[in-house]
Amino acid sequence: MNDEMRANCAAYEQTIRSSLALAATLAEDDWDRPTECPGWTVKDQFAHLVGVERDLLGDPAQPVEVPELGHVRNDFARYLEAAVHARRPVPGPQVAAELADALERRLVQVAGEDPDRVLMCPDGKQGPYTRFMMFRAMDCWTHEQDVRRAVGRPGNLDAPAARCFWELLSRALPRIASRAAEGVPGRSAVFAISGPPDFEVAVTVGDDGRGTWSDVPESPSARLAMDWETYVRLTAGRCTAADVTVRTEGDRELAERIVSTMGITP
Repeated sequence: MNDEMRANCAAYEQTIRSSLALAATLAEDDWDRPTECPGWTVKDQFAHLVGVERDLLGDPAQPVEVPELGHVRNDFARYLEAAVHARRPVPGPQVAAELADALERRLVQVAGEDPDRVLMCPDGKQGPYTRFMMFRAMDCWTHEQDVRRAVGRPGNLDAPAARCFWELLSRALPRIASRAAEGVPGRSAVFAISGPPDFEVAVTVGDDGRGTWSDVPESPSARLAMDWETYVRLTAGRCTAADVTVRTEGDRELAERIVSTMGITP
């Protein structure tokens, strides 16, 4: 296992263990609280994690017929919903216990994986297992934060997996900013994110109309400042611009177009 694989696996393990520690404190009615994932409760979030990990372990899936649900809009969503729907009659603590068991088996499995083995990653691109584990850490952490917001117990926002979230999803910012800028060369946007973790990055539209990372200009076309959780919620598609506070300077119309199109997860 190389250093990058070790770091991604550690981030993955840390966020699941943090979620399990949170689960141990939940009251009976907490499990049924709605989260910002449409159609999913707190318990459904844990069931989703169980379903993915058991699928990766090669465990046989529980046979279930997914009913027509408003938040299930495509085949991929229906696939994910199957593991969730199969566990809807199961008590929350039992679902958490299933996740704890799956985690221990997965840690054994990934320890024996070739970090360079190429497979399909969740973004539809092929990549090494190291990159795949970064996605797993990011996904598990995103759902942990969904649960924490739903039950009003913030925490672990600066976890190692938060860096995985930034590393993977910030790559869309040049595309988002350039589209919002309508491809006009020279237009720029600065994203100032306060945490921890903290980030300040800039995107400038080039002569070809595409956005690229750039040095932070003294006078960008638009500057968007927000806290880390706001960035996460927007980027993960958990809320709209109307639900959060983003402080903007410069071209307000450009900033508003950027914020309105930041959601990039399905």
